[in-house]
Amino acid sequence: MRRDIRSLSQDEVTDVLAKLGEPRFRAKQLDEWVWRRNVVSFDEMTNISKGLRSKLAESFFVGVLGESARQESVDGSRKYLLRLGDDVEVECVGMPSGRKLAVCVSSQAGCAMGCAFCATGAAGLTRSLSAEEIYAQASYVAHDLDMRATSVVLMGQGEPFANYDNVLKAMRLLNSPDAMGIGARHITVSTSGIIPMIARFANEPEQFTLAVSLHSAVQKTRNELMPGVKRWSLLHLYEMMGTYADKTGRRPTYEYALISGINDNENELASLVDFCRDTLCHVNLIQLNEVPGSPFQPSSPARAQDFLRRLHNAGVEATIRESRGADIDAACGQLRQRRR
Repeated sequence: MRRDIRSLSQDEVTDVLAKLGEPRFRAKQLDEWVWRRNVVSFDEMTNISKGLRSKLAESFFVGVLGESARQESVDGSRKYLLRLGDDVEVECVGMPSGRKLAVCVSSQAGCAMGCAFCATGAAGLTRSLSAEEIYAQASYVAHDLDMRATSVVLMGQGEPFANYDNVLKAMRLLNSPDAMGIGARHITVSTSGIIPMIARFANEPEQFTLAVSLHSAVQKTRNELMPGVKRWSLLHLYEMMGTYADKTGRRPTYEYALISGINDNENELASLVDFCRDTLCHVNLIQLNEVPGSPFQPSSPARAQDFLRRLHNAGVEATIRESRGADIDAACGQLRQRRR
């Protein structure tokens, strides 16, 4: 099986080239193409001979092997189903806005957390992704849209903190000036709330951004919606997020998908306000993506405005997330499920 050339260290790349009778400077040329120019095939490496490109392609590939499907929204967003080296498929999304490009990538193929409203969880977990496979998604999107990625969110398929080491390595690659060079504060990881990993993340030196999928500040509701994290109570999450904010000085985000009749009633709203009041946080209110066959429906825009107003009145920073890709399979896992 061919290997992703991004999985090799610079010394390993130099050794491969030496065995092919190539000079050491070829390693720097390859490094430039792979990490800085975000190419997706050896054929694009125009200052490297066709013969060497062919030899490399026999044993290696660059990033992803292929595109299984794509959809394009009227708002310019593109969703991709990409095929990796072992034919495992993952989703990623590019969201251009003017001269800026936000990319959403997956950290796992599938997910084991079992969130009730999530299309990815319905398929279960296939495997975790390597750092290079995570990075390659952002690279592929930037290349396809012919734009520099200005921000990346790890909010696609999977629970990033169940794949912590590879996710952190990918974030550092995205941040590296020798690769994409995206500012640390423009790289966001979203967890469903794995407390030991949040504690570990608080000690990392980079200024990466943390988002936590909250979706309810009522324990019973959250347990039903997010069974994968019910071992960690909301009280423990509240305490950990306070520790995180104290240690880092950074404002975490709470993601709250508004679900009609489930987490949008007055008791849920009051609990959310109490959970967030007088803490350093931002609440990102999300109008749920409709998933075919799901019993869950999004709350009305008017109800979202009620939540926004009450949070603001309590002094809590909050916004309603702009919906992108509403006319395509925008929710995580939808495109992969449709292909099955």
